[in-house]
Amino acid sequence: MSVATPLTDLHPPVIAPSKSAAPTIWRDLYELTKPRMNLLVVLTTLLGCYAAPHPAGLDWVRVINTVIATALTAAGAAVLNQYVERDLDANMRRTAKRALPAGRIDPLFALALGVLLGVSGIIYLTLAVNPLTALLGAATLCSYVFVYTPMKRWTTLCTIVGAIPGAIPPVMGWTAMTNSLSVEAGALFAILFIWQMPHFLAIAMMHEADYSAGGFKMLPCIDPGYHSTARQILIYSISLVPISLMPVGLHMAGGGYLVIAVILGLGFIYFGFKVALQRTRANARQLFLASIVYLPVLLISLVVDKA
Repeated sequence: MSVATPLTDLHPPVIAPSKSAAPTIWRDLYELTKPRMNLLVVLTTLLGCYAAPHPAGLDWVRVINTVIATALTAAGAAVLNQYVERDLDANMRRTAKRALPAGRIDPLFALALGVLLGVSGIIYLTLAVNPLTALLGAATLCSYVFVYTPMKRWTTLCTIVGAIPGAIPPVMGWTAMTNSLSVEAGALFAILFIWQMPHFLAIAMMHEADYSAGGFKMLPCIDPGYHSTARQILIYSISLVPISLMPVGLHMAGGGYLVIAVILGLGFIYFGFKVALQRTRANARQLFLASIVYLPVLLISLVVDKA
């Protein structure tokens, strides 16, 4: 990709001073990093840090460095994603008012900001944590921006591919503490990966018209009546139960977590069945809401009942 303007000339758009201008541009820059979405990245990274073994006690300095560096990397990925999709976002009602498609932020400035944040996060991980975690961070950023983002316009497999970078953060937390990969880290990855599938398919059902207008090949966009979408939601919802019990089998958690995981899993299946029986956006929304309750409760239970 060629960039005609040197990086030293990049700057946010000039806005005439006023009482409301400064808060607006700073709010746009803040939203450009998708802080609400990246809160999940930070929390699951923390989960990985805590779930890892700590023979000499938890190294809080390393935890803080891991969280800061991971947040920088995730913010960079979010900015670059919006830079790449700015023209498509302009066609969707729920994204048209974002800073890039609305023209409030210079695309070249956003590109420079995304690169700066992403590279800074990876270097930070390399120097303050360890190279293995930095490699995972780089893999997360690159797969999200250079694989998942363009795939959204080509194939419905994008959701499966996109779930991979979304499931890596707890593994990064684990490797930050242990400097090694393990089956236990794989269990954390599997839980996040499977959970994302019904979660994002529900979102795609809720916003199918918007995604179609933007040219994204989400499964509901090419699935009249949502038959295939509903089947996949149900399959992943059922699969989440045995996957969520892996920490018990690996002696990462005890009986309390087991009980809560089963109850949460059965509840998740209930909402998945509702979508399968009546493939409506209302039921998809209920499943979406159930998913955002399910994950934090499950992860808190894993932390509280750590073996």
